[in-house]
Amino acid sequence: MTSCLFVSDLHGHRDRFEKLFDVMCTERPSAVFIGGDILPSGVASLWRTNPSYRDFIDAYLVPRLTDLRTRLEDDYPAIFVILGNDDPRIEEAAVLRAAEQRLWDYVHGTRAELGDYTVFGYAYVPPTPFLLKDWERYDVSRYVDPGCVAPDEGALSMPVGDDLQWSTIQKDVDNLTAESNLEKAVILFHTPPYNTSLDRAALDGKMVDHVPLDLHVGSIAVQRFIEERQPLLTLHGHVHESARLTGEWRTRIGATHAFNAAHEGPELALVRFDLEDLAGATRELI
Repeated sequence: MTSCLFVSDLHGHRDRFEKLFDVMCTERPSAVFIGGDILPSGVASLWRTNPSYRDFIDAYLVPRLTDLRTRLEDDYPAIFVILGNDDPRIEEAAVLRAAEQRLWDYVHGTRAELGDYTVFGYAYVPPTPFLLKDWERYDVSRYVDPGCVAPDEGALSMPVGDDLQWSTIQKDVDNLTAESNLEKAVILFHTPPYNTSLDRAALDGKMVDHVPLDLHVGSIAVQRFIEERQPLLTLHGHVHESARLTGEWRTRIGATHAFNAAHEGPELALVRFDLEDLAGATRELI
């Protein structure tokens, strides 16, 4: 049995992290997946004006995880983490330092092993209306939905070597998984797949230049990828209100199970699952 916990979009709320750490201590899971947007406000970070933001990883997460590893010893779980569109890429260096200390596996753009399973990670989301563009990509083409800002027209917390004009989520995900066998693959995305119960936004009745906004804001590339490649499990966040609007936090796309752990309320949304029994997954608000 491979018992797992999944959380996403904690946005620097220490009370939510503490609830997660408490569950890790009592339940001793095999693995924990953290699906991005882990830090306080990314836009504020561009000017380093938010005192609660500074050194969140080095001053808070690293000491807490180090303490947990000491307490749990051999029961310390494998932790897989990516960043999200509200996490400035300038903090990726701190994430990598924590990975070097073996506190977690940073899996954006790469793969890691979990027993017989393979874990992939991917942080980028399609264009949003928000300013910070560190973790945004064009989806399948250079089309940008009304009201959104193109990835190469926003702000970056640090220079990137990528050609933002021509990079797409579709190309990235194809390159990430290449010819890999995905029958036992867990893919940690920040964006949900497009036009599902996991990507429904609260945009009802809203228009830009007399054009109604699409109520679904997930990735077409991710949707197509899941349909075509059929990984065992995909994990998502990003759209906080989707579970409230649709009444669903999970869906099936062919044989693939897909879960979304984002939540718009003050509670921690905790998804529990076993990789040998995905149908038995549960979600609890703590």
